[in-house]
Amino acid sequence: MSIWGKIIGGTAGFALGGPLGAILGTAAGHVVDKIKQGARNAQFGAYGGTGQGSFAGGQDSRQIAFATAVVVLSAKMAKVDGVVSRDEIDAFKRVFHIPPGEEKNVGRLFDMARKSSDGFEPYAQQIALLFRGERAILEGILEALYQIAMADGQLHPAEKKFLHKVATIFGFADVDFDRVHHAFTSPGADPYEQLGLTRDASDDDLKSAHRQLSRENHPDTLIAKGMPPEFVEQANDKMARINAAWDQIRKERNIR
Repeated sequence: MSIWGKIIGGTAGFALGGPLGAILGTAAGHVVDKIKQGARNAQFGAYGGTGQGSFAGGQDSRQIAFATAVVVLSAKMAKVDGVVSRDEIDAFKRVFHIPPGEEKNVGRLFDMARKSSDGFEPYAQQIALLFRGERAILEGILEALYQIAMADGQLHPAEKKFLHKVATIFGFADVDFDRVHHAFTSPGADPYEQLGLTRDASDDDLKSAHRQLSRENHPDTLIAKGMPPEFVEQANDKMARINAAWDQIRKERNIR
C-alpha cells in the first residue's frame, strides 16, 4: 500500500497524536474525543508521539508524519498569497507521486488544512519535535515546500516569510535557510554555500563536507529515517545538487 493509502486509512491519526493526528483523524472521518485530546497535548505524546522524537508505530509512523506534514504545511502555505494556482496543484501531485485512486482523499486532507483557521505553527512544531536531530529529514520537508512554492516560477514574499518561519521552527539558522532558498531561486547558486562552507575552506574540509552530506542525504538513508519512498525523486535531486556543487569546486581547485 502507498503512503497515501496508509494516511487516509483511518488509523494513522491514532499513531501520531498531536495536531497532525487530529487532522488526519478528521479527514478520515474518525473525529473522536481521544484525537481531539491529542491535538491539545502540548508534549504531542498521545498515541505514539513520546515527546522525545520517537515513534511507537515504527517506520510507518515516521513516513506518515513526513508526508502529512508536507501536505498540511503546503496547504497552509497556499493561503498566504491568497491564490492556489494550477501550477501549484500540478507540482503538488508531481512531488508527492499521488496515485490516481488516492488523489481525492489526499485532496480532502489538503483542502481541510487550507480552510482550517488553525495556524501552521503547531504542525511545524510537532514535526520539529518528532524528527529532532534528523536534520536531513527536516530539510527534505522544507525543500518539498519550496518545490510547491516555486511551481509557478516565482516566490511570493509572503511564501518566503512562511518558509523562513518553518525553517526557524525546525531549528535552522539563517545561513541554512539561505542555502536552501538559493538552491531553488538562484540559478548557478554558490557551490561552496551548497556544501555549507565558504570559499576559504580547505580542500580537506570540502572533501569531508561532501562525504558527510552524501551520507546524510543518500535516498536510502533518508528512506530509512522516515522519508516515504514516494519522495525518492526529490532525494535524488538533492544528491544531484550536492554532487554538482562538489564537481564544480573540484574542477576549480583541481582536487583529485
